[in-house]
Amino acid sequence: MKGLYLVTPDWDDTQKLLQTTEAGLRGGAALVQYRHKTASPELRREQASELQRLCREYGRPFIINDHLDLCLALDADGIHVGGTDASVAEARKAIGPSKIVGASCYGTLQLAHDAQAAGASYVAFGGFYPSRVKKYDFKTPPDIVTQAKESIPLPSVVIGGMTQENAAPLVALGADMVAVISSVYMVEDPESAARGFASLFTGLSN
Repeated sequence: MKGLYLVTPDWDDTQKLLQTTEAGLRGGAALVQYRHKTASPELRREQASELQRLCREYGRPFIINDHLDLCLALDADGIHVGGTDASVAEARKAIGPSKIVGASCYGTLQLAHDAQAAGASYVAFGGFYPSRVKKYDFKTPPDIVTQAKESIPLPSVVIGGMTQENAAPLVALGADMVAVISSVYMVEDPESAARGFASLFTGLSN
């Protein structure tokens, strides 16, 4: 798990969502998370099914945000859970040992340790910067990436207002993946934007 981590926006236009996601995949996105907070169950199922098909064409993991039932129904590659969703332990028990379970740890290292102990595959920290999509009550300190690298043997994901410029120092500190919504989905050339994020990891050792 290394590189650009695409997170979908709350778009009801499925065709636009698929086209922009595919542009991101062409640009080198390493993983796609389907996140749509306001979709109906029917739309969520439709969009997730199509995105999963697309990710499989490109050989990239596809995970679902929050909705464990949808993850199980589609046999997706994994799930991402936050502070108000199913617990990491519940998610791991439900989807089995071989799937991806990601955990939002916000700005708290202890949450990351707890997630590791409960069976998480990766830990996500943020937000680090003001976000166009999500509203955060705090700013996560960059040194949490270093602390996690030293004490938690899991890949770390950084999220929150990411641009190529402000993500670069976090990658230099050891972040394994950069999670992005608006900096790919809401730009004129999403493929080029994705390629720019992917280039942050070029030449890094695994």
